[in-house]
This record gives sequence, C-alpha cells and structure tokens, in this order.
Amino acid sequence: MAGLMLQGTGSDVGKSVLVAGLCRAASNRGLSVLPFKPQNMSNNAAVTADGGEIGRAQALQALGARAELHTDMNPVLLKPQADHTSQLVVHGKVRGTLGAANFREGRRNLLPEVLESWERLKNRCDIVIVEGAGSPAEINLREGDIANMGFARAAGVPVVLVGDIDRGGVIASLVGTRTVIDPDDAAMIHGFIVNKFRGDPALFEDGYTAIEDLSGWRGFGVVPWLPCIAKLPSEDAVVLERPRLAASARRLIACPMLPRISNFDDLDPLRQEPNVELAMIPPGRPIPAEADLIVIPGSKATIADIAFLRAQGWDIDILAHHRRGGMVLGICGGYQMLGQTIADPLGIEGVPTTVAGLGLLNVTTELTAHKALRNVSGMAFEAAFEGYEMHMGVTAGPDTLRPFAMLDGSRPDGALSQNERVVGTYCHGLLARPELRAELLRRIGAQSESVDHRMTVDAALDDLANALEQHLNIDGLLALAQGAGR
Repeated sequence: MAGLMLQGTGSDVGKSVLVAGLCRAASNRGLSVLPFKPQNMSNNAAVTADGGEIGRAQALQALGARAELHTDMNPVLLKPQADHTSQLVVHGKVRGTLGAANFREGRRNLLPEVLESWERLKNRCDIVIVEGAGSPAEINLREGDIANMGFARAAGVPVVLVGDIDRGGVIASLVGTRTVIDPDDAAMIHGFIVNKFRGDPALFEDGYTAIEDLSGWRGFGVVPWLPCIAKLPSEDAVVLERPRLAASARRLIACPMLPRISNFDDLDPLRQEPNVELAMIPPGRPIPAEADLIVIPGSKATIADIAFLRAQGWDIDILAHHRRGGMVLGICGGYQMLGQTIADPLGIEGVPTTVAGLGLLNVTTELTAHKALRNVSGMAFEAAFEGYEMHMGVTAGPDTLRPFAMLDGSRPDGALSQNERVVGTYCHGLLARPELRAELLRRIGAQSESVDHRMTVDAALDDLANALEQHLNIDGLLALAQGAGR
C-alpha cells in the first residue's frame, strides 16, 4: 500500500479537486485507489453505502477513484450549525457538538479513530490519496491537529504542498509555509504543486525555480486554470461563471443564499442547462420578481435560517412570487420552511422553540434527535429519479397526502400544494437524472437538454485526470507515495 497527502498553503487552493483528479488518474492507470480526508468541515455531505455520511468532496473523490462511498473515507466531519458550534460526525454518525471551549481537546481525542479508518482503507487498495484541511501554516491550530501534520506524522504519509497562484503571492505562501512550521513537520513535505495558473506557464519558470531553491522542495508541476472544473460539484462555495442569457431565451431560477446552506450541489444540474439561469441571491438583494422558480435549499439550522430569510425580506419576495403563480421548491430544510410551523422541543438547534414557517404548505415539522440517512430512488411527476435523504425532523399534515414522490416503490416523500405549484421534498440529488429535471423545467416553460448530470461529472473527471497527466509529474508523485521518491 502506498499513500500520498496533499496539503495546501490555505483554504480553497484546489486540494479537493486535485485529489479527485489524481484518484481518477491512478484508476486510469489500473491502480486500485481510495480517497481519505481525516477531518472535513462542511455542510455538504453524502450518504454512504454503510449507512453514514461523509463530506461531498470525498464523495466526488470516490467517484474519481471509481469506488463505493464509505465512512472511512472521511472519519471526522464537522458541520457548522451556529457561529461557534459544529455538529460532530464520527465514522458517519452524529456524536454531539464541538464548540470553542472543547474544540482542541475534542479533536485531539479523535486521532485514534482517524487512524483506525486509515488502517482499514490502506489494506483495501494500492494507494490512498489524502486531502488535508486548511493549511499546516495555521500553527495556532497545530496542537491537537488531526487534519494536516498531526495525521501525516502519525501515519507516516509523505506530503505535497499545493499553492494557488491565482490569488497571488504563491512564492511567499509556499516558501513561507516552510518558514513558520515546525522543522519535523517540514520534513514531511517532499514537494509542491502550483495550481490555477492563467496564461503561459513559461512566464513562471523563474518563480518555480525560486520556490525550489528557497524551500528545498521538489516541484511536481504547474496546473493551469481548467474549464472542466466548472462541471464538478463545489464543496465550499457556489461559483457562477456562466454568462447571463438574454431575457427572451432563459427561464430564471432563484435560490436565496442562506448562511447555513447545505448540499447546494443539488442545484448543479440546473447550472448546466442552457435554457435556464440559476441565480444565487446573496444577502442584501431581493429575489428577482421575474423568477420563474424559487428554490429554498437545504439548511443545517432551519430555525436560524428562516429567521435570516425573514430578516432579508425574502419571505415577502417568496410569498409575492407565489401569489403571482410562481413555482416554489423546498428541499430538506427548505421543505420544512414551507410549512406552517417548525418545532424544536428538544433544543436540537439551540433553545427549545416553535417558529412559524412560510405557510405555503399545510404541514408541520418537529425536529428530532434521529437523523435519517439513506440512499433512495423513486418517481415524482411521473419521472424517475435517484437521491438521498439526510435530515433530522418529521413532517406531517394534510398536504403530505399529496406526496411529491414515492420512494422505493411504496414510501411517500414530501408534499404538494393543491395546484402543484409548491413542492416540498426531503430528497437531495433528485435533479441529477434528466427525467425529473426535464419535467420540472417543463413546468416553468423551459426545455431541458436532458443530460445525465452524473455522466457530465464523470466525463469532467476524465478531462481533469488527462490534464493532470499532461501538467504534473504523476510518475514522480506515485513514486513518492510508494517510498521510492523520498
């Protein structure tokens, strides 16, 4: 078994995508490969075959590796649910919360369980490609670290450091990382990758050599800005790079950006449709009156997010849209917000309370300690779809007698208003297959290209792997993972 870890000079330098691409490149070479991230912090999660949840970045990496999702790929997942607390998920199951007061100690105590997952994974494949979190240069977080050098040193895994040239200062960020980290940590780093380069790489030859000379690390290549990445799910931000279509040629789908938005890659298939524009509405801006469909997305903290939604005046926009005959789709937490009330008698999200919903569906929700985690398939609007459930709460009421979907042949999900213009569902990922997405778009007057989003993502992973084969020293990275390049 071989292992290699990519760490970054900071967050969002492209580690997740590079790991996914390297997993696909290794798989294309005939190697059995698995991804691993000791600790992830994200409200975007995926349901695994063993009945747990992991970060969606690891789900993408598993797809790159052509491997089935497993909780060992991301043994510790932190899901922010308030300004100072995160839900703690260990080996796929909720274990409680971590806050500022117990973060360091709680994290340190999880290292043995992280190493248990690591040992199981490395015995199942030829190579494990590991993603770090944040940066090892955050030396204020080094004590009790399990995400970067704390794991690398405990597991004896060589590290390659990734720097993002697009944000500027890549020479200082790479060389500076060596300067500030502990010498024993620096000894784990065997090279670097420069990522997101725009333009002619020849213009950076002197800078590349300077990094090698000043750090003493070997360069493994410069990765250009790759258009195929726009077709891959994003873990930490929704990036819209498509130009606005002419008003006569598009249907507008609007989604308010809630502070605790979760699983927003539910919307990615809509971004690939040429006849619609997906507009993510940031705080401080109204939901456009010309929207044909408003999607209220999933939320890690439904009660806090509906309060935020009201503070932004988005409730007024949504209700006005509904009065004009517009369509509204609520997914998971968004579904809960569409009802009459949301009750939290156990204080799952904070102080026990009951709050009013938007009142667009005649249902009520009670948050519960049990977390539903399952992959599902079903029929909705007479179209087939596949997805997954990931929620804490039970929703009931008269409108559930008109379920949105029938899951696994016989289990009802969600609710519809009498005119079917308001839709609520607990199913994530339901728009990936073309059949249901085409029917949803037909109902707002748009024609779908009927592309299977899963195939689009898989093809983008192959394009990514081919680009990495061209721009990185893959042979050298694999040799380093196997110990020959150290």
